[in-house]
Amino acid sequence: MYSATDPRAALAPAATARSDEPIAPFAAFELQDLPPAEVSARGSRTWYVRGQNFVLAYTRAVAGDRLERTAAQQAHEYVVVVPHDGATVHLDHADVPAAAMTGRGVAIVPAGDSGVALDTEADVVRLFDVRTADLLPRCHNAADYAEPHPRVAPLQAWPDPVDGPKIRCYPNSAYPQAPDRFGRIVRSSAFMVNFGDPKDGPRNPDRLSPHHHDDFEQCSLTVAGDYVHHVRTPWTGKRSQWLPDVHAEVASPAVAIIPPPTEHTSQALGEGTHQLIDIFSPPRADFSARPGWVLNAADYPAPDVAAVHG
Repeated sequence: MYSATDPRAALAPAATARSDEPIAPFAAFELQDLPPAEVSARGSRTWYVRGQNFVLAYTRAVAGDRLERTAAQQAHEYVVVVPHDGATVHLDHADVPAAAMTGRGVAIVPAGDSGVALDTEADVVRLFDVRTADLLPRCHNAADYAEPHPRVAPLQAWPDPVDGPKIRCYPNSAYPQAPDRFGRIVRSSAFMVNFGDPKDGPRNPDRLSPHHHDDFEQCSLTVAGDYVHHVRTPWTGKRSQWLPDVHAEVASPAVAIIPPPTEHTSQALGEGTHQLIDIFSPPRADFSARPGWVLNAADYPAPDVAAVHG
């Protein structure tokens, strides 16, 4: 249910899920209200939240700290998201050349020994797929995934990058906003990150965009401003599974895990700048099929979209 000016209006409508499988509840986490899972020797604080197919690590890093992953821990590439301007992240790796990215953007780091360092105090987000098993117990909501959620399609990694492993940086500054695409979308073999365009002021409550996804979770990371997530769980044939509507107000930074096939939309509240970053694992076939939407499509080939769930 998108407005005519929303680029998503061109997408094929999602199928209506018809199943008596249980629907997972919506969950939201205001990170400032939770104790960090880790505090480094320098004082950087990291929170971990997971979905079915991924782990999100949100770090409030101090200047000079380095967030490292060893080859024994990191058998697959991971994604680094810099949510705010004003910092440069330095990305190093034992086997490929180092790289740096200034300002907001997304970087992808190959498997192996690597690190993320900052020259100023800043927030940094890392995304690891579910195969990164050492991080799963650290998640604040680990108990919610003691059993897999039956409505969520499991991770099937997309093809590897075309020119082999290297650190790839996609700063927002290199990709100006465009009205014919939806945010700034970057994908890896296991993730799709949509860096939403910042908005000023509250969202018009009469111009919301409720929609659902048939078989994949959406992780909405709020990095600026206050939001309310409106979520409606469809009825199944089992009255015991019915859930009340949710209108969850969150302040940034916050992580929302939106399960399929709930109807959902997010509404910015109050004055000032608001920004959302949406995260999906695996990548979305419908977004990938739209010409020009995925900024790094030439680096990460898509499989036959007809064979990928959407």
